[in-house]
Amino acid sequence: MEKKKDLLEKGALVQRDGQTYAIVPHIPGGLCTPEMLRKIADVSDKYNAAAIKLTSASRVAIVGLQEEDLDNVWKDLELSPGAAVGLCVRSIKFCPGTTFCKLGKQDAVGLGMKLDELYHGTKMPSKFKIGVSGCRNACAESWIKDLGLVGEKKGWKVLAGGKAASQPTIGSLIADGLDTDETLALIGRIVERYQQHPKAVRLGVVIEEVGLEQFKKDVGAA
Repeated sequence: MEKKKDLLEKGALVQRDGQTYAIVPHIPGGLCTPEMLRKIADVSDKYNAAAIKLTSASRVAIVGLQEEDLDNVWKDLELSPGAAVGLCVRSIKFCPGTTFCKLGKQDAVGLGMKLDELYHGTKMPSKFKIGVSGCRNACAESWIKDLGLVGEKKGWKVLAGGKAASQPTIGSLIADGLDTDETLALIGRIVERYQQHPKAVRLGVVIEEVGLEQFKKDVGAA
């Protein structure tokens, strides 16, 4: 039997069996309602999904769907696909921050939702992941994201160039003690600078190529 291919226009990724698909609805930050979870469960039952997987990026993957069911699955879910693959902003992971967590120093939920609204799915030279943590515990893994934010009492710490992957890299400190508006403005300049890069490499490679101090000057942080 011929192995099937990803159907990116349907937000569907072929699985290990080469025949069935997984989809990842877009649920910003993993924040959802009981009604949404019930619908995901009901739709998964209706179309005989093999599994529901809670992913490391705070997303919900419905695994083991048949190709002929994909259109109806999306229709029944009434959700849009998440940017699970491709050269784009894949995910904005954020912790509970001051909205829910007693340890939070900054509003990770508010900033994370704003970044999701601005950048989720935005085309980039390579894949791009964002982590927003409301305190130094960095529960959103901010230090190993292309763009990481860490909340401190005095404001936001902005990191860039981190990644996990096969050769893990800790992000470099770009700026510290910024308020939310200053942070959003700096992120905009970092994104714009990265989008100008002609090669399909992660942001950390760009920073290595130009040098950290030059990169900070390029984005107005030095």
